[in-house]
Amino acid sequence: MHFVDEVKIHVKAGDGGRGCMSFRREKFIPKGGPDGGDGGNGGDVYFEVDSGCSTLMDFRYKAHYKAGRGGHGMGKNMHGRGGEDLVLKVPPGTLVYDAETGERLADLTEPGEKRLLLKGGLGGRGNARFATSTNRAPRHCQPGTPGEERTLRLELKLLADVGLVGLPNAGKSTLISAVSAARPKIADYPFTTLVPNLGVVQYGGFKSFVMADIPGLIEGASEGQGLGTRFLRHVERTGLILHLLDLLPSEGGDPLEHFDLINRELARHSDELAGKSQIVVLTKLDVTEVREMVPHYAELFRERGFETFAVSAVTGEGVDRLVAAVGARIDERRTAEEGAAQS
Repeated sequence: MHFVDEVKIHVKAGDGGRGCMSFRREKFIPKGGPDGGDGGNGGDVYFEVDSGCSTLMDFRYKAHYKAGRGGHGMGKNMHGRGGEDLVLKVPPGTLVYDAETGERLADLTEPGEKRLLLKGGLGGRGNARFATSTNRAPRHCQPGTPGEERTLRLELKLLADVGLVGLPNAGKSTLISAVSAARPKIADYPFTTLVPNLGVVQYGGFKSFVMADIPGLIEGASEGQGLGTRFLRHVERTGLILHLLDLLPSEGGDPLEHFDLINRELARHSDELAGKSQIVVLTKLDVTEVREMVPHYAELFRERGFETFAVSAVTGEGVDRLVAAVGARIDERRTAEEGAAQS
């Protein structure tokens, strides 16, 4: 399935129905008086989080949405029926913006969460409403008011516990396929991953966390180079970053410089990203030259204060230790969040 993480749609709530101007006309009742009913209210527009959705793909093929309009009032004091509400289903992690003003209207994260975003118009009053002691035959009724209308921009940020970052070909897709059921495309050339991949990783028996393989970042990503800011936003939601580093990069250069380059791009994107906890993962341990280099670089990163692991996603060496360490970090964070929620 193709991944869609940003769309623009036009949404309109239902218009209110028109009030009715009518007079009661029955045999032997010459002055029956007004009996025009009110119009019905227009339908509202809601956004609801559906955990079964993973992309905004459905909105790519339909850009205009409209709730039901209210029914018109009728004689004999019969009111119009209310318009049907429109409920748009979106994946967890969807942000809703007003496309014209840029105002953020909603941040939808919890499955089942439902948010009213556009109100339907009010039904107009029928002439029966305007009867008074001095005006017993009002010839006046109201039209319904229009429903709210907006062009919206929907943006999806993946809700993952762990985000994998690193230069293209650092081994992110291989690692996520080794620890989860995700099956991303893997090949030996840059930008194999053109869309983020999500995988559920089991640890500690029955516990699990969600890992996101973020497409390869390059220098200038925070300004939109390469795959750019479109994917940096997904890292913002993750609680922990695994920074994958290839000690024998195909493009050459110093691995430490590559590590600093990625962190500069994260910092340029936002201070929040720069402050996220990181674990350094030295990949491709099955390569003899890499294995010989690991002790030196592991010591360098430990001196910088980073917990460091060396793994081979191909042979599985070191992967279990890494997953256990990540699981321990996730447990700590979840415990802290639960404590904060209860206090």
